[in-house]
Amino acid sequence: MAVIRWREGLMMVVASILLVFSFFELLDAAHEAFDVRQHLSTVSRYGAVKDIVDDSFVHSNIPGDCNPIHLNLVARHGTRSPTKKRMRELDNLAARIQVLLSEAKRIPEQHDLISQNIPAWLWGWESPWKGKIKGGQLISLGEDELYRLGIRVRERFPDIFSEEYHPDVFTVRTTQVPRASASAVAFGMGLFSGRGSLGEGRHRAFAVTSESRASDTMLRFYDCCQSYKQFRKSQEPAVDKLKEPILDDITSALAIRYGLNFTRQDTASLWFLCKQEASLLDITDQACELFHPLEIALLEWTDDLEVFVLKGYGKSLNYRMGVPLIEDILQSMEQAITAKEEEHVPGSYEKARLRFAHAETVVPLSCLLGLFLEGSELEKIQREEPLQLPPKPPQRRNWRGSTVAPFGGNNMLVLYSCPANNSSKYFVQVLHNEHPIPMPGCDNSDFCPFEVFKERIVKPHLKEDFNTVCNVDLGQVEEKLKEPENKPVVSKLSQLFRWIFPLGNDVTRSRKVEL
Repeated sequence: MAVIRWREGLMMVVASILLVFSFFELLDAAHEAFDVRQHLSTVSRYGAVKDIVDDSFVHSNIPGDCNPIHLNLVARHGTRSPTKKRMRELDNLAARIQVLLSEAKRIPEQHDLISQNIPAWLWGWESPWKGKIKGGQLISLGEDELYRLGIRVRERFPDIFSEEYHPDVFTVRTTQVPRASASAVAFGMGLFSGRGSLGEGRHRAFAVTSESRASDTMLRFYDCCQSYKQFRKSQEPAVDKLKEPILDDITSALAIRYGLNFTRQDTASLWFLCKQEASLLDITDQACELFHPLEIALLEWTDDLEVFVLKGYGKSLNYRMGVPLIEDILQSMEQAITAKEEEHVPGSYEKARLRFAHAETVVPLSCLLGLFLEGSELEKIQREEPLQLPPKPPQRRNWRGSTVAPFGGNNMLVLYSCPANNSSKYFVQVLHNEHPIPMPGCDNSDFCPFEVFKERIVKPHLKEDFNTVCNVDLGQVEEKLKEPENKPVVSKLSQLFRWIFPLGNDVTRSRKVEL
C-alpha cells in the first residue's frame, strides 16, 4: 500500500514538472506573435491599440438618408512622459539593479548563471529620464496622436465640420492640466488645418475653455467628489492585496530565471519600466523581454483590475459621479435636435462639443454608456450593483485597459437626423476609439434611436444628482454600495514554484498604476 502511494506521489511530481516545462515551451512559442505594445493597459499608445475591435460584432449600416448633425467627443490626453514621482522610482530601480548584480557576483556558484542568463543591458543601466526635473507632460508622440485624430474626425464627418469656425459652433473644453489642454490644441490644429491663414499649414486660432480644478464637475468630477476620494483611499489597500499573488508568482519566476534576488517591488518597477519603454520609446527588447508573454498578460490583468475596481464597474460610485458629463452630452443633443426642428440658421447653433481630459474621465463615461460589459451585466449596473472582476488570463475578457482608455482613447457620440425613418427621426451612434461599439442598453446595437438612448441608457443614471452622490457620508456610501467579490487569486503555478523552489516572502507593497 505504501509503495502504491509512493508511486502515485512520484507520478504527481513528474506530472507537475512536465507541466512546468510544457508551460515554458508554450511561452517561447508565443514570443513570436506577441506584441507587448498591445498589452500595456492604460499606458498603451493609441496607434498600437486603436484598431483592436471585437471581430464578432457586425456594426450597423447607416441608411443613406441619415446625416450626422452633431458630435460629442470625450478624449483622453495623448501619450505623456512619466510623472516626477515615477521618474524617481526608475532612478531607484537603476540603483537597485546594480546592487542585485553586485550581490550575485559575490556568490561563486552564480558566475556561470550570470554570464549565461542576465541580459547585457542591465549592466550599468540608467533611466532614460535620469536628470529630468519635470514630468507628466504631453510628448511629441502624443501631440501627433491628437493632431492626426483631429484630421480623421474632420474627414469622417465633413458635413459637421464644413461650416466656418466659431467658438459657439465648435466648442473645445479641457481640464486645467497642461497635458490635456495641449492635447486639445493638437487636436484643434488637425481639425482646423487648412482653414486659416497662419503659416504654411494655413492654421487658425481657436478658443479652448476650462474650469477651475476645484469646481470642474464636468471633466474632473473625481477630484470634486469627496465621497469618491474617501472611498478610493479606503479601497487602495484591497487592490494591492488583489495584485500581490500575481506579483509574487512572477517575482519567484524572475528570481529563478536570472538568479537575482528580486523583490515584489522590483517586479512592479520593472513592469512599469517595460510599459514606459514600449509605449514611449518603442523599446521592447529590454525590460519587457525579462517577462514571458503570459506573465505580461497577468501583469496587464492586475493593472486592469485596478482600473476596474477604482475607476470602473467595481463600484457604481465610480461612474455615477460622472452624471454631469452625460447630462451635458444629452443636453447638447437635445439642443441640436431643437435647432434642426426649428430650422435655425447655420452658424447660429453648436455642431460639435469637443472635450479633452483623462482616463479617469473616459472610463466612467464608458461605464455610463454600458460599454465593455460581459453578458447580461447591464441590469446590474443600472441597479448600482458591483460586477464580478474581469476574468483572469488566459480567459477572454472585454475589460482591457489598453482598449478602454489608452493614451488618446476616446468616445464619440454622433447624432444623426433620419427624416425618412418612421419610428424615430434621430439616432445616436457611439464610436469608441473611432470604431462602432455595441450598446447593451440598445439591444447591442451601435446605432440607437435617440429616445431609446435617452430612456434606457442615460435616464437610469439620473436618479440622483452629483451633489447627492458626492456629498453623503462615506459610511452611507458603503452601506448603499455592496463590496465586489474581490477574493485574492492564488495561482496554481505559484504553489508549484514554491513547492519545487522554496523562496522567502517579500513584504514590499506594489506600486499603484498612475493614470
